[in-house]
Amino acid sequence: VQLQASGGGLVQAGGSLRLSCAASGRTFSNYAVGWFRQAPGKEREFVAAMARSGLNTRYADSVKGRFTFSRDNAKNTVYLQMNSLKPEDTAVYYCAAGGEYLYTIPPNYEYWGQGTQVTVSS
Repeated sequence: VQLQASGGGLVQAGGSLRLSCAASGRTFSNYAVGWFRQAPGKEREFVAAMARSGLNTRYADSVKGRFTFSRDNAKNTVYLQMNSLKPEDTAVYYCAAGGEYLYTIPPNYEYWGQGTQVTVSS
């Protein structure tokens, strides 16, 4: 499966962005899906995950209550709605797919998108 992430950009603190990740080759309903981010000089960190069933989601504490993960099966696309953005949310955001459960570490995901840059100014 090929993943294409989009929707990043520059936004002021307190603003919102919606990231999209479109899949081709196979449908998202076959995989758990995760969002990760990586800031310069830092390791890739978990942001959010959705189980293959689409019924369960999990969020990093740092984004809980501000970010929302959703899936549109008809469009074979997942979304990460990001509200109340903070400068510390600045990073390249990656979507990933693989397996079945709410994985929080990168090795559990087999497929990765190319990343989209999110920059939050103070």
